[in-house]
Amino acid sequence: MKYISLFCGCGGFDVGLNNAGFVPTAAYDIEPIAVEVFKANINADACIRDLTSGLEKHEIEKGVQLVVAGPPCQGFSTVGKRKLDDPRNNLLTISGEIAVKIKPKVFVVENVRGVTAGEHKQYWEALREMLISSGYKVADLKCDGPDIGLAQLRSRMIMIAWTGKKEINFKLAKKESKALYDVLQGLDSQDNHIKKFLEPDTIAFHIAEKIAPGQKLSDVRGGPTSIHTWDIPEVFGEITATERLVLETILKLRRTMRIRPNGDADPVPVSAIDDVLGVDSSPVLSSLLKSKYIKVRDGNFDLAHGFNGKFRRLCWDKPSYTVDTRFGNPKYFLHPSENRGFTVREAARIQGFPDDFLFLGTESQQFRMVGNAVPPPLGEALGEFIKHTFFV
Repeated sequence: MKYISLFCGCGGFDVGLNNAGFVPTAAYDIEPIAVEVFKANINADACIRDLTSGLEKHEIEKGVQLVVAGPPCQGFSTVGKRKLDDPRNNLLTISGEIAVKIKPKVFVVENVRGVTAGEHKQYWEALREMLISSGYKVADLKCDGPDIGLAQLRSRMIMIAWTGKKEINFKLAKKESKALYDVLQGLDSQDNHIKKFLEPDTIAFHIAEKIAPGQKLSDVRGGPTSIHTWDIPEVFGEITATERLVLETILKLRRTMRIRPNGDADPVPVSAIDDVLGVDSSPVLSSLLKSKYIKVRDGNFDLAHGFNGKFRRLCWDKPSYTVDTRFGNPKYFLHPSENRGFTVREAARIQGFPDDFLFLGTESQQFRMVGNAVPPPLGEALGEFIKHTFFV
């Protein structure tokens, strides 16, 4: 069964579709290194191509039964800036326009869950309406990584469009979920597996030493999963018991005494801090300002380190967070038992790539390709569903 792959990246979607019995006749992506990796691993013609203007008439192959697309997700991702007018957002509907010209029996597009949230949903709905007006039936599916056997809490939206009158129950076969330990064994002899340990006596090393599996560096959240800057005096400076109490008071009040209708938290008035502690906190606040633990905003006080969730250390017995392009950076993700980030091969294993899939280019390019890829198990699950629903 022939298909065309739009925004193919390095070929994660295609590895899965190949496993399900589909054969790509053409693939397109704007990134030269991604196309190079695609060609090195998948027996198909792939072209470096900016699809902003679609495909030319002579490029549209007849007889193709399936078109798949994984357009860029950066403008929709809740991890990024979510710019509503990000030009890349238009590529979602452009993928549909290309598919309508090709006229396959089935069209599938994958993107992040954020594509259906807030104002950004207009792009998803515009794609749906265009496909329906072109004679396709359309269905959506939210797919969670553990449900298809990924050791990863990756959640994605899938839209499938098909011709004909057939009604379908769009549901993927469920597989046993996996933990990180299940997929990260036997890696020492694999390619793309260069471990980069944090150097002793560096700031990052001292922070990592204080973070246990399941914990993160976060001043703006409480509870056992958050390690605060004031818990790491060798990096951020010694404080007194009274200063710690003031910091913990600000931590609680900044999210309960809201001033703005939006945002995560607000600076705290000194009077509120005094009320909770029952004493004049001004001298302590002055000391904490000097040591840069807090800052002043509009006359009120807030924690100086506002990040929530750096140096997240993963757990062996749980799925990973979503593998993204930063997965090799220990400032974002820490190995469960070693003071380092993850290797390219570890990230690829978590994404479900086979070990014989070779990544080329610089290490940062490799992490970008792995993080941006559609996980092969998702491609295979979709391929099996499409095959048994439409082609058997």
